[in-house]
Amino acid sequence: MATPKYLECNNCGKQQPYEPFAPVACEQCGSQWLETRYDYSAFKRELLRGLPGRPANMWRYSDILPLENPSALDLYPAGGTPLWLSQRFAPALGHDHVYIKDERYGPTSSFKDRQAAGAVAAMNEGKIREAVIASTGNAAVAYAAACARAGIKLWVFMTSLVPQEKLREAALFGAEVIRVSGNYDQTKQIASQFAQRRHLWLDRGSGSIPARESMKTIAYEIVEQLGWKAPDWYIQAVSGGMGPLGVYQGFTELHRMGLIERVPKLAIIQAQGCSPMVQAFKAGKDTAESVVPDTRIIILSTGDPGKSYTYLWNLTQKFGGIMESVTDAEAFASMRSLAKSEGMAVEPATAVAFAGLEKLIHEHVISKDETVVVNCTGHTFPVEKHVLEDQFAVDVHLSETQAPAPREGLQAALENLDEKTTTVLLIDDNADDALLIRRLLEGKKAYRVLRAKDGWEGLAMARQNIPDLIVSDLTMPGIDGFGLVEELKLDPRTKDIPVVVVSAKDITTEERNRLKGHIEALYQKGSLPPRKFVDQVIQTIEDKNGA
Repeated sequence: MATPKYLECNNCGKQQPYEPFAPVACEQCGSQWLETRYDYSAFKRELLRGLPGRPANMWRYSDILPLENPSALDLYPAGGTPLWLSQRFAPALGHDHVYIKDERYGPTSSFKDRQAAGAVAAMNEGKIREAVIASTGNAAVAYAAACARAGIKLWVFMTSLVPQEKLREAALFGAEVIRVSGNYDQTKQIASQFAQRRHLWLDRGSGSIPARESMKTIAYEIVEQLGWKAPDWYIQAVSGGMGPLGVYQGFTELHRMGLIERVPKLAIIQAQGCSPMVQAFKAGKDTAESVVPDTRIIILSTGDPGKSYTYLWNLTQKFGGIMESVTDAEAFASMRSLAKSEGMAVEPATAVAFAGLEKLIHEHVISKDETVVVNCTGHTFPVEKHVLEDQFAVDVHLSETQAPAPREGLQAALENLDEKTTTVLLIDDNADDALLIRRLLEGKKAYRVLRAKDGWEGLAMARQNIPDLIVSDLTMPGIDGFGLVEELKLDPRTKDIPVVVVSAKDITTEERNRLKGHIEALYQKGSLPPRKFVDQVIQTIEDKNGA
């Protein structure tokens, strides 16, 4: 028997019985953050005995999961993922104590497999045969797979911005996929209305105790894998924030049982284009205001984190920690670095966490002697595109009067803005040269000037932003100007972008021939005053726009 003894309000301390599938709210203060309490003394004895005969997955810790009789269920085998010591990625940053919790080893290659396993096991126990979920991608696929095994009909609501491969895979597992032409917050609203109308169980993410509790098994595994020690830092990229909320329930339980000396500091990383938590944290606020997502990393595009932010804020205040954001380009650069250094292919959402790690190490927030664990999850879209052909989803189009504004309205506004603003990408490792050109350009008219510090970052930004013109140095670390131009011309997205190359050294005839036909102009630093050079750059832009 693992049913919680009671629920305890995190706000006022009120204790009340646990009722499966009942709306979770404190009977005294109305708070929606209630924590489960189990027979920890009995479970501690089992932990000290080494959990003999237990499976090597999340059900190893079934004593502290909200299931009445887990041994009677055919449990979905999530969890039990490896913890790797970074061999090259972190050492290159000057850090030798970074561990990677590799959640890619789950059934659908995502840490959401744990959430799905716990939630679906509870549905099975509660005789629920049909359910609804809204998702930005990974949770939908994980729930679809778990529900397929359990024989539960699942309705999945996803925004149309989610990569098609994720929608297809959820459909492959038998889920009814509803593709909503709106943002994620609207999608959740539509899913909730649908569930109410049909009297179906709606999984509410962090508001669902079985779903949230399943995440704490990550903490138990980390501590056990580190030899019953807690790391100094736990890092995770977040959208809605349910993952670290559940993980920290595990760390606090272990600390309460006296099995670890401390609870780790928490680093929450978000994509800069959708970072309401980071903005609130840096403003010193305990509540976050919603934002309109503007990131290509759709899995992390929850614009309104709601109460989850406040609970995460409280964790950072109690145990220490930070919230930080990284650009899409920084995430893509970390994704490449991780693949080349550790042989690990991860999705951009996970790359956000590793870009955050890089930033926190460089800014000396994380010291070199501290032990760090990074949550690594990543779906590589193994499902073939044509398995289901194109008829796998039902489209739902939101009305123009529904708030917040549909993504299409936002996109139209951005396109209108883009017609009035020219984007120039500067790629130069010399910050002074780049700053001078940028100021001169911005002084001429309303140019939007982006800057990359090296060729690889510039290539990622070019593919992401599709600028009107690229001005690139020829000699840079990593990929040089020659390689950059070749990569740009090979990519259908960037092959038509005009490129102006600037060189500080004399160009040989062979080098000129290599660039011939691929660039608009070649300038040597010092051959023209900066202002005249910028005037010629502007003329190149106007010639292109007038063509």
